[in-house]
Amino acid sequence: MDGKNKRAASDDLDHALAISLSEEDYSNDYGRGRSDYDEELARAVQASLDITDRLPSSSSGSSLGLHRCAGCNKEIGPGRFLSCMDVMWHPQCFRCHACNQPISGSEFAVSGNEPYHKDCYRELYHPRCEVCHEFIPPNSARLIEYRAHPFWGQKYCPAHEEDGTPRCCSCERMEPRDARYISLDDGRKLCLECLDTAVMDTLECQPLYHEILDFYEGLHMRISQPIPMLLVERQALNEARQNEKDGSHHQPETRGLCLSEEQTVSTVYRRPRPSRHFPFGEMRVESMKLTRHCEVTAILVLFGLPRLLTGSILAHELMHAWLRLDGFSHHLDSAVEEGICQVMAHMWLDSQIGSSSSSSEKSKPKSFNHDRLREFFLHQIAMDSSPAYGDGFRSGHEAVVQFGLRRTLDHIKMTGSFPV
Repeated sequence: MDGKNKRAASDDLDHALAISLSEEDYSNDYGRGRSDYDEELARAVQASLDITDRLPSSSSGSSLGLHRCAGCNKEIGPGRFLSCMDVMWHPQCFRCHACNQPISGSEFAVSGNEPYHKDCYRELYHPRCEVCHEFIPPNSARLIEYRAHPFWGQKYCPAHEEDGTPRCCSCERMEPRDARYISLDDGRKLCLECLDTAVMDTLECQPLYHEILDFYEGLHMRISQPIPMLLVERQALNEARQNEKDGSHHQPETRGLCLSEEQTVSTVYRRPRPSRHFPFGEMRVESMKLTRHCEVTAILVLFGLPRLLTGSILAHELMHAWLRLDGFSHHLDSAVEEGICQVMAHMWLDSQIGSSSSSSEKSKPKSFNHDRLREFFLHQIAMDSSPAYGDGFRSGHEAVVQFGLRRTLDHIKMTGSFPV
């Protein structure tokens, strides 16, 4: 074979190059990921080439101009061989990096300079939905688009935001198809991790309530007036909020309420604790007439939330009560009042690191994700986007860090605003 024919053969061998797939990370929690893998699978394997005559050796004596197999590193002689990824291979040496089986088809994928069968690559790198466990489909632009929780990172198909897939009412994770959440009597869903420490009735909540009263006393903010605390279902809490003329509550769903009006409410008592094996039980409620003996009538908290979330809501609502009982204006700007109440909830959560239960519950096993849940509830407070709860917290937190809690409270009492 002359020099011209040899160069033509070399050009034919180098014609089939694999196209490398992008290795960029997914962007943010509203993900636009890699292009549809079918569009980016390399289609450039030269089927196989038959060479009937040995090409002349180079001046160094090696055949094929020193071409060696990229797989076994042995010299490639006459016969069938492949030219892929700018190098040459014996057909039996061109193998998938995942399963180590030869790649014999006309399509393969490349990642990190390693070849893969397209199915092997898909299993390794194509994202699966953590709700339905299917591969996340491409959108109309042929890009992998997914949603992801900003804290937990749970990735799921965008369709699940429209198909009624429930979320845990506590940690906000979507319900996977293979791990059913517990249904509470008022229609909320609770994941098994949050269920582990859920506070289910008023009697069960009393030790936690007194623990948070002690937390206030430790900050020299003793609440001298006895204030009834009741755990209630969602409907009772919403009705109490509507009847309250000057109450405060969590948004977007009411989870706690500091009452200042006389009302009759239904409290949850002796609620059978659900479990993954026995998820249902009859909820018992009783009506209670709340009489106003001081500036605060009662504190209501939504039942069925984990201990940490229940405690943070209590800490928030008790701050509303403390402000009323300590002579603060009833007409504080909402960002100031809700902000300092969120500061107290954040401070209590921050004090709970490494402690999964109150002193009366130390015999219970520690929830395996207790600290992670605590971090999530802290994150919720810190990243809240609402003007009152979010901006108010950030201003209040900055003031407390700079001036201390007592000076911040004194400034609020005198001016109705945070010190700057």
